[in-house]
Amino acid sequence: VSVGLLDYPVLQAADILLYEPDLVPVGEDQKQHIELTRDIAVRLNHQYGSEETPVLKVPEPLIKADGARVMSLTDGTNKMSKSDPAEMSRIELSDPPETIIKKIKRAKTDPTRGLEFDNPERPECNNLLTLYMLLSGQSKAAVADECREMGWGQFKPLLAETAVEALAPIQSKYMALLRDRTYLEAVLTAGNAKAAAIANSTLAKVKAALGFSQPLGSKE
Repeated sequence: VSVGLLDYPVLQAADILLYEPDLVPVGEDQKQHIELTRDIAVRLNHQYGSEETPVLKVPEPLIKADGARVMSLTDGTNKMSKSDPAEMSRIELSDPPETIIKKIKRAKTDPTRGLEFDNPERPECNNLLTLYMLLSGQSKAAVADECREMGWGQFKPLLAETAVEALAPIQSKYMALLRDRTYLEAVLTAGNAKAAAIANSTLAKVKAALGFSQPLGSKE
């Protein structure tokens, strides 16, 4: 095992703990990383802090009840990922409407008529219904009732239209921000200053708790 592979989870934990979050939004498959992060914080607090004055804040994972793990359009058993070499496997937030429609039209399905959630024999069906539920803002029960008797020829255009409509305001805002470079740079500068202040404070607390001496002339 390489040092990089061994140390990377600890580096991920440090990136979280450094900024003292209360909640960390993650997908279902990332929950284990938050559990490790919590274990590290709890252990450090136990050894070097106290219940009244913990050294590190112990964060909680924030995982959506529905849609915590969106699956690939080409394989309902694999997670949708930007690192997947197959572009047809995912919907990019910046995809134009015609691309979104094309990807959904070609999404993998099954020959069974009638759509249903939570059938382990129909992972693609569950995935596409979940996408429709999330993008339309409807409840799971409402989607199940609406789509129960549908075939794919009827459902896919509905999903594509819903996806295009749901992403339109996001894409509009995205393009507006890209055109306003001054605003973007100001946000980045302010965010960097805010993050640095929190990080420096956390680092100073950890160093003090562990007994690291500060260099002469240090302001930390």
